[in-house]
Amino acid sequence: MYAPQEDTDLLAGALSEEPLSPGSDVLDVGTGSGALALEAARRGTRVTAVDVSWRAVYAARWNAWRAGLPVRVVRGNLFEPVRGRTFDLVLANPPYVPAPSGGAPRGPARAWDAGGDGRLVLDRICREAPGLLRPGGVLLLVHSALSDPDRTVRHLRAAGLKAAVTRRRRIPFGPVLRSREQWLRHRGLLSADENNEELVVVRAELPR
Repeated sequence: MYAPQEDTDLLAGALSEEPLSPGSDVLDVGTGSGALALEAARRGTRVTAVDVSWRAVYAARWNAWRAGLPVRVVRGNLFEPVRGRTFDLVLANPPYVPAPSGGAPRGPARAWDAGGDGRLVLDRICREAPGLLRPGGVLLLVHSALSDPDRTVRHLRAAGLKAAVTRRRRIPFGPVLRSREQWLRHRGLLSADENNEELVVVRAELPR
């Protein structure tokens, strides 16, 4: 299971600014340890958390139990466990790191590798998340600038949402990016003098 990182912290900051009413329905996909789901539950919302990893599911359940928070944690591939439901807020911290192998990752790398352009999961979220939002509902999605935030915004706007990048943060390369730094430069995803990674939060709202 992937421990919470800077992207989780950035998304938590965006979550703190959302005017959620008690009893609002929140979905956290790719929940990992459940950190974001717990933050939402502390505000009196009804939270469903999803992860494809059983280890993550068990960890999130344990963390929710330990915190005394009523979070429903289920295993599944992205939105499959919540078909037919709608939400006031959808939180998403998916895999988004471009990978030389290009294909679907295996093992622990499922938490970060996302195809040759980093959009293996992002494009699916852009297609499917709009259908899960209630009128006035919001999607908060975090990913790397390496995986084309402009494309995310375009796709979400094309689906009828009001979308924009609302938060940015630069961080030092972690172990994964350091291990493929030369490949990223060769692909033109990193410039010759770029020595850190930019994370972004995209906020998209379905008009009422």
